[in-house]
Amino acid sequence: MGIKKIVDKVKEEINVLKGDESKDKRYQNEQDYPDVASARAAFEESKRKLFNVNLWSKLEGINSTFELYDDRGCKTTAEIPEIGYYVKITLPASNVENWVNVSSIRQEDNLAEFTVHPSEKPNPPAEEEAVTKHFFTKEASSTFRVELQGTKLIASEIGENEYINNQGEESGNRSVLNTLIAEGGWAGFQGLQWDKLTSYLVHQVETKSE
Repeated sequence: MGIKKIVDKVKEEINVLKGDESKDKRYQNEQDYPDVASARAAFEESKRKLFNVNLWSKLEGINSTFELYDDRGCKTTAEIPEIGYYVKITLPASNVENWVNVSSIRQEDNLAEFTVHPSEKPNPPAEEEAVTKHFFTKEASSTFRVELQGTKLIASEIGENEYINNQGEESGNRSVLNTLIAEGGWAGFQGLQWDKLTSYLVHQVETKSE
């Protein structure tokens, strides 16, 4: 890498830390099947795993906790989320709550996905600030997708507009904490988490209960 590229990369990282620039990332795993029938059956099972968010907490090893809440902010055991539902994400060795809201759900013959955005905590107590309880801003999104292409099953996590939530009123009193999480703990853990999840969605790994 030339000097100019190194300098540009450093400038980019500084702007990311300041919350002025975002990062887009994609994590993916896939599995081939011997025939269309077995691939179709695997895809249907992948959809079940994709939408049953509470099961994501049971992946082996170091793993985040994922808890699904309905649109009223009540914890739910629903096996399929709805638009307006929330997911509380707690990183390993952390008690910091990070909330996302389900903004879209898509199901087609060979594709299923849902997208979430960072959000406020649902129904916060009156004394709490209504700020985005996440280390990324509301512009960020994560799309979790499974798709069937012939006899190939593909699972993806697509992160877009990942601006660090450390500017203005949206970050509340979490600006420093959000920077540390986004560029510290999460930056080092993100690849492992989404690689594990997408592997699970294409049946390369299972949960502790399966």
